[in-house]
Amino acid sequence: MALPFFSKSEIVAPADISAASLRSDRFRLEREVDWQRLEAIVTALEKNRPRSISDDDLLELPVLYRKTASSLAVARETSLDAATLAYLEALVRRAWFQIYGPRIGLFGWLRRFLGGGWSAAVRSIWLDICITFVVMVAGGVVGWLLVEQDESWFYSLLPGDSAGGRVPGADPAVLRETISTADGSSGLGVFAASLFSHNTAVTVMYFALGFAFGIPTLLLELWFMATIGAMLWVFFDAGMGWDFVAWLSIHGTTELGAALLGSAAGLHIGRTMAFPGDRTVMGAMRTAGVRAAQVMAGCTIMLIIAGMLEGFARQLVGDTLARFTIGGIMLAFWVLYFVAMPRPREHLA
Repeated sequence: MALPFFSKSEIVAPADISAASLRSDRFRLEREVDWQRLEAIVTALEKNRPRSISDDDLLELPVLYRKTASSLAVARETSLDAATLAYLEALVRRAWFQIYGPRIGLFGWLRRFLGGGWSAAVRSIWLDICITFVVMVAGGVVGWLLVEQDESWFYSLLPGDSAGGRVPGADPAVLRETISTADGSSGLGVFAASLFSHNTAVTVMYFALGFAFGIPTLLLELWFMATIGAMLWVFFDAGMGWDFVAWLSIHGTTELGAALLGSAAGLHIGRTMAFPGDRTVMGAMRTAGVRAAQVMAGCTIMLIIAGMLEGFARQLVGDTLARFTIGGIMLAFWVLYFVAMPRPREHLA
């Protein structure tokens, strides 16, 4: 049987194998003490035992990491044995995670987010919130005045059956029925879930449209609040205006607050794209994106609460004063939270 042909360059002499093995052993022996020291520190940190690490070892951790990373680079360049290379790669990866990786878990992040991170992000876009708030108020006033001048405007703002029987000239009994309580709590959980889904979709749309320099967001908010203003006119004209405001306030102070913040976050993105200042557009967008994402994450929490209030409290609480009380408490809570909650120490806006 013929032997396979090998060129001289492909033949590895036993002496070469011994030299490579000796070189790998010498390389490992010269640096193994630092590797073992780093591994002991990393293992203690992984087991959540930082107190077992001496002060000297803790101070040397970055130095040991850099030395081990350098050893890994040398091992890759010189093609040392696979076992040494795999060991170093695993050790460097573990050490990197302990030094540069995230230091808090989900609950830690949530605690810091609710403990000031969210409110700080909201305060950082105060100008966009003010602009959106003015547009929302203007929309409500415009809707009221249009319907007051000509009732046909109501059907232009709320076409078809979207008003649910709350139309100009409707019988007061019909209007009162639309803001009455539900008979029992059966099915309200599903109702609350559907409300949350709908409100979330609308708020996300407000935010997404902000990328077109914020103009569609403001126009959509103007139209939405015009429908609220038109509805207010209908109930005040029927002598039940404050009953309607109380009914709306239970969830409205939270739901409209989420819509305000979502629209402002979208406007913040669009305004930053249009006016990046002395920064590059990408650099400005990066910072604005972080703030807007934090605000939108908080809006989700507000919408969950609004869905619960709309699905349960609004359907079960019928007294006007009680409804005003719930809505007023929620409004005061959100205002105090966003204004008075201190900024967390490690928060990065």
